[in-house]
Amino acid sequence: MLTKLKGAILLATNNAGKLIELQQLLSELEGLNLLTPKDVGINLDVEEVGHTYMENARLKGEAYRDVCGLTTLADDSGLEVDALGGEPGIWSARYSNQPGASDADRRAFLLAKLAGKPRPWTARFVAWVVVAEPGEDVLFWEGECWGEIIPEERGENGFGYDPIFFFPDLGKTMAELSDEEKNRISHRGNAVRGALPALKDIYQK
Repeated sequence: MLTKLKGAILLATNNAGKLIELQQLLSELEGLNLLTPKDVGINLDVEEVGHTYMENARLKGEAYRDVCGLTTLADDSGLEVDALGGEPGIWSARYSNQPGASDADRRAFLLAKLAGKPRPWTARFVAWVVVAEPGEDVLFWEGECWGEIIPEERGENGFGYDPIFFFPDLGKTMAELSDEEKNRISHRGNAVRGALPALKDIYQK
């Protein structure tokens, strides 16, 4: 187990897109040392067997915390499409009919399931963020954002379902937003902003 580092928090994900977003969202916490699993030599594959986003985020946060002894921030998120009864939900990262599917494969699979269903295909992104501190209760926050799914991909930014998640009021998909715009309105941004006061308290002890 690593010695606890002053001002350090482990971001419990190997998803490059999520790491960038979390680093940007936490940048306002001056002096905070944001570490990745690679930084501390950890390569965990936590099985997401929870029935909710919160349960899966907690599983990841506690697993990484217990291995490294550092305060850990983890999240779980998903896309919920009304026309599909809330699918893919907690299965968003594994939503496909083939093993080893890419993000593009999952988007194509989703659109194939929506084919023929009346539009608009209203949807929301949901994220739960947890902070697992050694010796303390796990803290958690939820964030969401609403939009609709469109049948054509637009934009080069983001990852996952971003190119087909459209904001009617903005006239843009998630993948067409700048990093600043996305972080201001996204599900993950809303959840992380909820966690900021608690993180400030932890590192001002």
